[in-house]
Amino acid sequence: MQKRIVASEFLGTLLLVFFAVGSAVVAVEYLGTVGIALTFGFTLLALAYALGPISGCHVNPAVTLGMFMAGRIDIRTAVERWVAQFLGAIVGAALLFLLAKQIPGLETSGEFGTNGYDDRSAVGINIGGAFLAEVVLTFLLVYVVLAVTHKVAVTGFDGLPIGLALAAIHLVGIPLTGTSVNPARSFGPALFAGGAALSQLWLFIVAPLVGGAIAAYAHRLTHPFPNVLPEETEDAI
Repeated sequence: MQKRIVASEFLGTLLLVFFAVGSAVVAVEYLGTVGIALTFGFTLLALAYALGPISGCHVNPAVTLGMFMAGRIDIRTAVERWVAQFLGAIVGAALLFLLAKQIPGLETSGEFGTNGYDDRSAVGINIGGAFLAEVVLTFLLVYVVLAVTHKVAVTGFDGLPIGLALAAIHLVGIPLTGTSVNPARSFGPALFAGGAALSQLWLFIVAPLVGGAIAAYAHRLTHPFPNVLPEETEDAI
């Protein structure tokens, strides 16, 4: 196990959930949709610069799947990252839940920054529309990550288009599903929200992974030459 990389993915996902999802839980009345979208984008941008040189700052199982399918990491590394990301999301959601409980009158059951469709969508999107939306939105994120990075790590200005893409994705996706594009981000809060958030959770795990897989395939078509040298392995980061 590569401890620095695992710790980086755990911490990054924890912070993404606590701050970005937290903006939707405790500050939605003050920030609105635009503010929440920017919080997601800015948080990922900051984490990309802080953790990118260590682990690539995937903090998202769909991004890790894309990296695996692009041949940049092996299956063992991918599994280690997935475990770290889901655990980080759970701990981040637990800290956010503890904070929310200190705010009088704040409701944590049912919503809690979770994703949903039908009556849990702001525009009432149905299950098919929600699945399609999450696939396409995640496709954009993972495709951008693969296109702007030359190996596993995020370096230089790589974090800027990634953060901007996530903000744009949330501007479109928040009214539709609340925007997942990240199975770990959906999983952690849903555990504490319970109810319909849990029963609909499967879609926000499956659809982003499908979107990530399609993005990896599309990237191979548009960027046919390998953008990682054979000797550039995970150990070199």
